[in-house]
Amino acid sequence: MNIFERYAPFIQDYIYRSGWRSLRGVQNAAGDAIFGTDENVLLTASTASGKTEAAFFPILTLLDENPSKTVGVLYIAPLKALINDQFGRLNELCEEEGIPVTRWHGDAAQSKKRKLLKKPSGILQITPESLESLMIGKHMEIPSLFGDLRFIVIDEIHSLLRADRGLQTFCLIERLCKLAGCDPRRVGLSATIGNPEAAGQFLAAGSGRGTVIPKFDGGKEVWRLSMEHFYNTAPQADAGKEIAVETPLLEPPTDTAPKAADPGIGYIFEHTQGKKCLVFTNSREECEAVCQNLRQYCEANHEPDRFLIHHGNLSASYRESAEEEMKDDDSLMSVCATATLELGIDVGRLERAFQIDAPFTVSGFLQRMGRTGRRGDPSEMWFVMREEHQEARAMLPDSIPWYLIQGIALVQLYIEERFVEPPRTERLPYSLLYHQTMSTLASCGEMTPGELASRVLTLSCFHRITQEDYRLLLRHLIEIDHINRTENGGLIVGLAGERIVNNYKFYAVFQENIEYTVRAGSEQLGTIVKPPPIGDKIAIAGRVWVVEEVDHKRRDVYCTLVKGNIPAYFGDVAGDIHTRILERMYGVLNEDKPYPYLMSHAVCRLRDARETFRKSLMSERPLVHLGGKMWALFPWLGSYAFLAMERFLKLRCGQRLGLKGLNSSRPYYIQFTMQASEAEFYEIVREEAEKEFDPLELVYPKEVPVFEKYDEYVPEELVRKGFAYGVLDADGMKHRVLTWNQYGGTQDEK
Repeated sequence: MNIFERYAPFIQDYIYRSGWRSLRGVQNAAGDAIFGTDENVLLTASTASGKTEAAFFPILTLLDENPSKTVGVLYIAPLKALINDQFGRLNELCEEEGIPVTRWHGDAAQSKKRKLLKKPSGILQITPESLESLMIGKHMEIPSLFGDLRFIVIDEIHSLLRADRGLQTFCLIERLCKLAGCDPRRVGLSATIGNPEAAGQFLAAGSGRGTVIPKFDGGKEVWRLSMEHFYNTAPQADAGKEIAVETPLLEPPTDTAPKAADPGIGYIFEHTQGKKCLVFTNSREECEAVCQNLRQYCEANHEPDRFLIHHGNLSASYRESAEEEMKDDDSLMSVCATATLELGIDVGRLERAFQIDAPFTVSGFLQRMGRTGRRGDPSEMWFVMREEHQEARAMLPDSIPWYLIQGIALVQLYIEERFVEPPRTERLPYSLLYHQTMSTLASCGEMTPGELASRVLTLSCFHRITQEDYRLLLRHLIEIDHINRTENGGLIVGLAGERIVNNYKFYAVFQENIEYTVRAGSEQLGTIVKPPPIGDKIAIAGRVWVVEEVDHKRRDVYCTLVKGNIPAYFGDVAGDIHTRILERMYGVLNEDKPYPYLMSHAVCRLRDARETFRKSLMSERPLVHLGGKMWALFPWLGSYAFLAMERFLKLRCGQRLGLKGLNSSRPYYIQFTMQASEAEFYEIVREEAEKEFDPLELVYPKEVPVFEKYDEYVPEELVRKGFAYGVLDADGMKHRVLTWNQYGGTQDEK
């Protein structure tokens, strides 16, 4: 099929106007799949490869040939910023043909939403949370809005594969299709899918269709990658050592960091001068601290501020200002950011990305790397790994530079195996079950228990949840007044439940802290948790402010700008590190091969770490003697299997081993004292792992491990069960223990 000739005339005109000489591989392949089949389609191609156009050119062509009587395309994206960015591109494509594109999220204009409700047509762009709100607040309008929906496009689908938010999205899609009586095809877009077949099954769940995953030649990926290590104070790891390192990336600094500056931040400051860059951090707190430091360096050098900031707690005005600045090709500003700029927003001709410490996932690394390298240039990322010098009395595990090793492992896993984290589908999402139950009742009104169960339990993500578990949940919700029984025996939302459902924060299933809005005069800066007393300082928007007033009733904090430097706090964020990453970290320490992207400090720090690894016998056995009765265990397991290992040692082996003072640095190592010998340790843990035991036995007595947002409203019995079977990776932990033999090495090694 000649895909270009198959496109609608207005699409062909757009391509001519844009000066394209030919279609890309992804566009030809997507055209074949969308025009040539009636299946769902998963498009996986590198960032900036034209996936959005690849999907929408054939979709809009089909709608042009046979117009929809309602909204024809529902476009779901994980971030408002991504919707805003794609809105401009889609609007330009659709404007001349008169196809309306409507944004529907918290920052979008109400007038446009009302216009769509009056005359549903075209493309609707929405976040999962706004779709939840729409399903509840406009329940009666769903058939007229979506009765003839043809396509659902899910952008950055990889970001929805491993948490409740993704399951919520697909619950909403299934509910919407049943309610509207429509049968749309689904099109998933992503640059970072490691297991396309598993992702294709996830995309298709409950749709009654299969998924086509087009294959095409995406061209050769070219990266410019460097990784450097810094101690926060001199000397650096390569001090006094002769070392030959190829440094093709490292140009002479165009600026100078102030003397006595933090070396890692100074390095970023020097190498962002005269360039447009993104500086990624793993938390909002670190993002604020880094931005404060970089701005202070500008001040010390008597140069204009050239750093912006972007994270989820900032107000829309701050975020959008940073996004607009990044799109300006003439701008030489750099932005300190978290994952909010990780996904597919077009940030123009971005020259370089910096990553402070290692991200949690291969997927996150690839997304961040993919922000650069648009418009024909290679992708470029500079890792900056920071660490304090170890105290003389520090224990062995603290002498391994975990972030440096993790960063190398992430890069090597992708280079060697194309590994990216797979979907997490075998969970017991009771928190989401509560949420979808309350959402269904709130939108539909009174229902019999049987009707409610048939609406909710049949959603594909609840395939592991039994009818007995659901009965238990419903009885509990009646007891706590979240649901009431009517005289007719039906169920409705109760008074306590209404307080939850009627709060706008109900629409999100990800964990949120209680937040206070920070204001300076008429300007809204963003939100924080745990506001300090009046007179204390807070850090937000990359600056420091003194608190003048706190209104706890309205949750407002009023402040004024001051100079200084303090840490920020936005609430806790848990990591989700896959076991393959920890296993590759072991490999990094155990092999002698060099990595061409390591700079001189990093080469020397890795060499030191490998020497420590060998001398301590960490290479030969997971249990290492630290002196006296103190031991360290290195299980090389990901977050959830590591959590299971901690509990297994305490609850199943603790008494027999005489364990005390167990302390973990997750997911790297566990320290403890024990009465048993090394040989007895391996014998006892193996015996216990060989016994049949219920994962529920890894939950502490009387513990209710609230893990997800709505677990507090779920019966304790189900919370414990969901944690034991859906969070803890007991099988992964047992498998690892059973590979250890009596000498401590693995069976494979011996």
